[in-house]
Amino acid sequence: MPIFVAMLRGVNVGGRHRLPMAELRSIASELGLAAPETYIQSGNLIFSTERPPNDLGATLAAAISTRMGFAVPVVVVAGGALADLIRENPYVASCPAETLHVTFLSIAPQSQRVAALDPARSPGDRFVVQGAAVHLHCPAGFRDTRLTVDWFERQLGGTATCRNWNTVLALANLVAAREAGG
Repeated sequence: MPIFVAMLRGVNVGGRHRLPMAELRSIASELGLAAPETYIQSGNLIFSTERPPNDLGATLAAAISTRMGFAVPVVVVAGGALADLIRENPYVASCPAETLHVTFLSIAPQSQRVAALDPARSPGDRFVVQGAAVHLHCPAGFRDTRLTVDWFERQLGGTATCRNWNTVLALANLVAAREAGG
């Protein structure tokens, strides 16, 4: 059965949009998503399903809104795509892991929108758009970058959420363990 990773944006941050991970797993189970597993408290959900992937994010977001009473953007990626994303990161070989992030997009943006991005928006920071992901290198830290999730959403369209490199690696490892039957 195909494995997916859902990444929620803005839960359990600063006391807003509290969503216990047990509750997220319960919501996923009620939707028929098999073997839901969460990683840390920031809204990362690994699950399996035979359902078509194109509506999983919207379905999960609607169920969370109904149950919890607040809207949460959700981006869903195929589990196997994480291994490809890790291999294709143009910064991983030359930059410290703590300076790397990935902004996940709900849709691959149109090439003209990607071409219109301002590479000098956040001096010192770099980014590369590959499919439905944006690889970020923020040497001074992510907190002060102007390469925000909101900016990428406005420029590229769709829904976006960001994860640090260690979280991306951890999610990929959880997917690999599940694929291996563990």
